[in-house]
Amino acid sequence: MKNLSTNALGAVFMMGSMAGFVINDTLMKIVLNDLGLFQAILIRGLFATAFMVLLCWAMGSLSSASSLKKNLKDKYLIWRSIGEVGGTFFFLTALFNLPIANVTAVLQILPLTITLAAALFLGETVGWRRYIAISIGFFGVLLVVKPGAEGFNVFSIYALIATGFITLRDIATRQMPQNIPSTLVSLVTSILVTLLGLIGSLFQPWATVGSDQLIYLVSAAAILMVGYICSILAMRDGEVSFVAPFRYSILIWALLLGYFVFGDVPDWVSIVGAVLIVGSGLFSFYRERKLARKAEISLASSSASASNH
Repeated sequence: MKNLSTNALGAVFMMGSMAGFVINDTLMKIVLNDLGLFQAILIRGLFATAFMVLLCWAMGSLSSASSLKKNLKDKYLIWRSIGEVGGTFFFLTALFNLPIANVTAVLQILPLTITLAAALFLGETVGWRRYIAISIGFFGVLLVVKPGAEGFNVFSIYALIATGFITLRDIATRQMPQNIPSTLVSLVTSILVTLLGLIGSLFQPWATVGSDQLIYLVSAAAILMVGYICSILAMRDGEVSFVAPFRYSILIWALLLGYFVFGDVPDWVSIVGAVLIVGSGLFSFYRERKLARKAEISLASSSASASNH
């Protein structure tokens, strides 16, 4: 019963995290109609960084100067930061030029691209069933992106590039030492993304920031931090294999907000593509869970055999 309750709590946190991310994306898409991309990133980043500094200070992530200096030099943290900065730029550019549901759907290929990257670069074993799932997932992305179709938007490529950068981010995250606090990682990310906004804004006209835009950006920063915190809590409160599939609830939030805020209605081809992406991702999660159980049973059998001898 305890395991069931922690998994249910983890699922709630995961869905809350996905809702937070989509609300942040929605607010940013609204603001980008009035402000430049880099200006919006800079202003949101300043507030997000301030929130993260307070959180890191409260959790003691900044208490040791020596460990802080060592952690900041970690090569995987550096690669993760590159992935986050690149992903932010290409994602927000795509978001401004495409329906929010389409961009969100493309990014749901991430579990599959991470699985593929782990097999290619980390030597993790991936069976033929999951390779088929990956292929189906990529076909789903093609249906959403529609290359060569009349309605094709070149910014769909930006969404795909964003997926590549975010895959780099998540693969690097897997390799980071466990002793680096998650809050510190989020703070470094926030600072670097803010610097991206600062540098980029030097080469763009600076628009007047009204009270509405400021409220949206502050709200986006706060909600983004809530999303990060909920995602961390989701993985700590429940089993990863149970909680992770609930990340696909982000598509529901994106469809709802896309329709009610922007009046976007996805065509049936995009919906079929999204279903294929989600279905292949869920199958991949299922296979990972099944293989993990087999490994546990095999290990238990080996231990029992050894004890009998």
